[in-house]
Order: sequence, then C-alpha cells, then structure tokens
Amino acid sequence: MGKIKLKNIKIHSNHGCLREEMLIGSDYRVDLEVTADLSKPAISDQLNETVDYVHLNNIIKEEMMVRSNLLEHVAKRIVDRIFLEIIEVTEVEVTVSKINPPIGGDVENVSVKLKITR
Repeated sequence: MGKIKLKNIKIHSNHGCLREEMLIGSDYRVDLEVTADLSKPAISDQLNETVDYVHLNNIIKEEMMVRSNLLEHVAKRIVDRIFLEIIEVTEVEVTVSKINPPIGGDVENVSVKLKITR
C-alpha cells in the first residue's frame, strides 16, 4: 500500500449558509490523502498503473464549484467521486477548510475532515 497526497489546494467558492457567502464566496483550502496499492507503478513507471494526481485535483476543483451549505457535504461529495472514478483507491482522507470564516472573531480557518475506507 501507499499514499498519494495533495496539499494546500486553494480555491474560491460559494459554500455557506449566509447570504453573503452565497453571493461573494470565500477562499478555501483542500488537503487530500488517498491510499492505494502503489507497488505495481513503483516498478513499471507507468502512469496508467497508478492513481493520477491530476485526476484527483480535477475532482476536487469540480466538486468545490458545486455550492453547498456545509463543508461536510462538499467533503463527502469529493470522497464519493474518488471512490466512483478511481477503483484503485481504498481509503480517502479529505480536509476542506474555509479561510477567514465569518464567525465574529479572528479565526484563521475552520475545517472539516472526513476519512472513509472503501
């Protein structure tokens, strides 16, 4: 087994329950870690035998553009899409963070982390 990680993917999107969040949006950061058997591509050096991190990044970007009220919902959609489209992945851990959330204080970010095994 092995892990592929994508860290600090920065995206602007319109998630949230507040009207302002829906209209002007916020900045987000996504971190992803997937587990898969990487023994074969480690030997073959063939892209078609591994989990393509470009594909993973595209899933994240596309799902982040679909507006949701809750970060939990966005994170679960990312996990579901990865499991649907990349059969080699056996576990996904995704963290979706809202940068400078509108919660009435000096808070760097709020995050939701999901870790789901197939």
